[in-house]
Amino acid sequence: MNHSVHIIVFAKAPVAGLAKTRLIPALGATGAARLAALMLKHAVAQALASEVGTVEVCVTPAPEDPMWSELLPQHAALRISDQGHGDLGERMARAAQRALAAGHAVLLMGTDCPDLTAERIRMAAANLLTSDAALVPAFDGGYVLLALNRFDASLFRDIAWSTSSVAQVTRSRMGQLGWSATTLSTLHDIDEPDDLRWLPEALLPAGIQQPK
Repeated sequence: MNHSVHIIVFAKAPVAGLAKTRLIPALGATGAARLAALMLKHAVAQALASEVGTVEVCVTPAPEDPMWSELLPQHAALRISDQGHGDLGERMARAAQRALAAGHAVLLMGTDCPDLTAERIRMAAANLLTSDAALVPAFDGGYVLLALNRFDASLFRDIAWSTSSVAQVTRSRMGQLGWSATTLSTLHDIDEPDDLRWLPEALLPAGIQQPK
């Protein structure tokens, strides 16, 4: 088992009209982009606060875009990288394989789940001391975190991303590989207008009320 953990946060630029588009009917394009920026900053802050290892923010567009210097904190444990080409699975596979090849366990996470706190990140990392993998499912059927001690391309290939089958297929493939895997508590992603009820008030854009 690897003992050092490298966190990779996958982040998309919070550009109005392109970020969190499914929330635009509730928040408007500017409000959805503002929320995306707040959730990105929150996710990176939680990753750093977990103190389980180094943190990499894997971004699109490329790190040279000046917006990233405004969005991301200056921190000795933080680095920024380019997601590169391909679908989500190809991009995650590349990043995970690179970290594992460098001798680290890897923890992949996104920016859409405010409930993915530093404590929960630490819990996932701790499970890698006894398991090959740990997964935090989302209530929509995806997952918000995948932690790995080992790499296999099947976890990222031929998966219908952004559908309700993602976590189930991923767990099934880990089982087929004979891996020991821990599934942690299911959390809420913030993707659709109804999901706003799960958003902490501190992250709710001004003038927007949470659904009841």
